[in-house]
Amino acid sequence: MKQGKGIENPESRFSAVLLAAAKLPGVRINRETYLRSALARHCSEDDIRRAIEETPAAAGIPVEVLDKVANDSIRFETGKVSALSAAAGIPGVLALPATVPADVAQYFGHMVRIAQKLAYLYSWPDLFSDDGDDVDDATMGVLTLFFGVMFGTQSANAAVGKVAGMMSKQVAKKLPQKALTQGVIYPMVKKVAAYLGVQMTKQSFAKAVSKAIPLVGAVVSGGLTLATYLPMAKRLKKHLASLPLAEPSHRVMDGEVVDGEVVEDHEPFATAHADQHSADDAAIKLEEPQS
Repeated sequence: MKQGKGIENPESRFSAVLLAAAKLPGVRINRETYLRSALARHCSEDDIRRAIEETPAAAGIPVEVLDKVANDSIRFETGKVSALSAAAGIPGVLALPATVPADVAQYFGHMVRIAQKLAYLYSWPDLFSDDGDDVDDATMGVLTLFFGVMFGTQSANAAVGKVAGMMSKQVAKKLPQKALTQGVIYPMVKKVAAYLGVQMTKQSFAKAVSKAIPLVGAVVSGGLTLATYLPMAKRLKKHLASLPLAEPSHRVMDGEVVDGEVVEDHEPFATAHADQHSADDAAIKLEEPQS
């Protein structure tokens, strides 16, 4: 029982921080506003309108343009999160109990921001509904997997690819709700969340050490954030850009994606899923922290 609790805690810890970060003011990105602003200097009004109504891929926007816009967004968010982290490092050791949790929250909040921006550029649907502060389970699942990609976990890469594949095959605008919350993707989401919970604890400790000395802590803290956030954002960009969902001329239509279990009835997919499941299990074992 003790061991089970130890395994469960990191998952719950990560999910709680992710949920809190997703509810911070200014974290949620309006898809339409962002795409219109980000593409304004590079695309015609017709292309922008189609990118918003369907996807940038359906609008046929060149990959080179999307990559440039993505890099601009990454630089912008990296600059913001590094400056805020440096500011949090100024008070020094006496303020650690207050500054470290706040710094972790804003760091994760900026990870949620860049995840949304990259997702919208590479033809993922709106991740947040407009009604209230609630975050549905499917969105939590996708964000968890995106964070897993940022942290370099191979099982998260595989799971994001599966979700994108479901959406691409069904040509729909919404996340595969059941697959992410009950079906084939859900166990992978839980494994990735548990792994990230452990990594989050290590990162929080590193940030606490970096803030122990006033002023010097500001430089170190800002530098540490820059050194971690930038490559993680680039890692997610590279993965999302490589998926079939991001390929130009991919059309979408209204309606919910058919849940992953439906397509398992086809033998070729079932065989591929079995092979991928074994590979995912192996990847997850490799990623779990060594005791």
